[in-house]
Amino acid sequence: MNSLFPKDKIQFDVPDASIEYYPDFFSNDRANELLDKLIKEIPWQQDVITVYGKKYDQPRLTALYGNEGKPYGYSNIVMQPHQWNPLLMFIKNELEEVCQENFTTVLLNYYRDGKDSNGWHADNEKELGRNPIIASLSFGAERFFHLQHNSLKEQKLKIKLEHGSLLVMKGPTQHFWKHQIPKTTLPIGPRINLTFRIIK
Repeated sequence: MNSLFPKDKIQFDVPDASIEYYPDFFSNDRANELLDKLIKEIPWQQDVITVYGKKYDQPRLTALYGNEGKPYGYSNIVMQPHQWNPLLMFIKNELEEVCQENFTTVLLNYYRDGKDSNGWHADNEKELGRNPIIASLSFGAERFFHLQHNSLKEQKLKIKLEHGSLLVMKGPTQHFWKHQIPKTTLPIGPRINLTFRIIK
């Protein structure tokens, strides 16, 4: 086991949330290997999103894997899951041992460069239930992850998501906070993010 209960866990002390960060969940060598496999083996797609009546290409590539063919919908997009493959099952098993959860679904995001992004949102879709756990693995270029409390505007977080890192959001986080991955003008390489969740 390469990620057997990482020692370096950072717990953020913020209201109405439980947010944990493991900067070295996977070793650098293992993270390099997994990034290469994810780029090559996942059937990436680019969906069209509708914003204020106008249609745009989503500013990143995505894929969905999960149990029992359960679809997952967000931002007026409904994705049908692929069946788990050996690569994602390996990652899922490593994650479940630390999180002590049985995840049903993973949404994968491929940020090809700094122009790709993910706008302000919360993972609060009804099929995730109350107080969902979202376990987010990052591979590749470091990107800043911004969080903002919905009503306490002075409550903000900015976390640098490192190669091979794990961010876990649970408890009431999705009900009180929103988050984003903003664009950057820095010349950076690709990043892949895997967000594991449980569809009820």
